[in-house]
Formats: sequence, C-alpha cells, structure tokens
Amino acid sequence: MEFDAVWQHIDSQRLEIARLIEEIDARDPAQWFAPSLCDGWTVRDVAAHLTHSAIGMPKMLLEAVRSGFRFNTVVNRLAVSDRRPPAQIATELRGLVGSRRHPPGTSVMEPLIDVLVHAQDICVPLGIDRSMPIDAAVAAAERVWQMGFPFHARRRLSGTRLVATDADFAVGEGAEFAAPIRELLLVLTGRQAAVAAAG
Repeated sequence: MEFDAVWQHIDSQRLEIARLIEEIDARDPAQWFAPSLCDGWTVRDVAAHLTHSAIGMPKMLLEAVRSGFRFNTVVNRLAVSDRRPPAQIATELRGLVGSRRHPPGTSVMEPLIDVLVHAQDICVPLGIDRSMPIDAAVAAAERVWQMGFPFHARRRLSGTRLVATDADFAVGEGAEFAAPIRELLLVLTGRQAAVAAAG
C-alpha cells in the first residue's frame, strides 16, 4: 500500500474512533472500565493509548529511562496512567488527523495496525460489530507477519496456514485456518480468544 493511502486510512480511522469514544461515553460511561481485548487494559486504557503514537523522541526517551528501556513497560505505563476523560481523548485523536508522526523506531504501518486492532479491542468486548477496510487490513496483516517483536506471529502460528476468505491474503504453512481478514489480523496480533468467541 502506498504511503499516502496508509495515512488516509489512519486519519479516517482516527476520526471514526473519536466518534466511537463519544458514543460510548454518551450511552454508558461505565463501559470505559470494561476489560478490553488487551490483557490488563480497560476500554479507556486502549482509547488513551491510541493518542500516544505521536509522542516525540524526548518524551519517549524519558519514559524509556523510567521503564528500564523495556518497550512493553513504557507502553503499559503510559496507557494506564493516562487519566484524561473520554471527551479529551476524542479531541486529541481528531487533533492527530493530518499528523505524519509515529513512534521512534517504527514504520508508518504501526499506527495503521494500532487503529485497526485497538478499535476491535474496544468494540468486541462491548458487543459492537465494527467493520475494517479490507485493503488496510491486508496491509496491516502483511506487516504483522513480516515483523518479529512485539507480536512474533510467525513463531506463535508455526504449523498454521492463515487464509483470508474475503481478501487476497494467505501466509504460513500447515493446518489451514480460513476466516475474514479482520479475524486473521486479530489472530496475528494475539487475539485468538476474540475470534473463537465470534465463531
């Protein structure tokens, strides 16, 4: 997928998620404290995390030092310690539209993976059926398959061939698991339980 197309998808998803955040808050604020698909994170933690992709190098270095240069610890602390209300999180997400910043050491694909997967992390536990643009999901799935850390998809899914039923996407070797690309992206990023529950 071309660079500009990736960012167009990211911008579109950020606007949609901002609306989703406001809708959830208006419907039932208690849902912010529901467990998300991210282990140990509430729905609110995931929403807050989505605004952290534009953190600059100085703040990231400071957070890395505080966390002993452990990436997962940095990400987790930033999310669970972010106490901004939903309305502010939604506003910050809209403010990121047009920005082309992404976390140091990552590619343009990581923010795309974030918005696609974390939107499901929010919606699935709340019973919200959220679609995913197929071309963006394929590009994200290809990136997750190619990268190692933090998902280690090739290692985790060794002996399995993933085949999309609604897109031109197939990876791996072994016993075939066929599903829509949305579900495959969740499997690739370690959300197998959500796919099993949906099936």
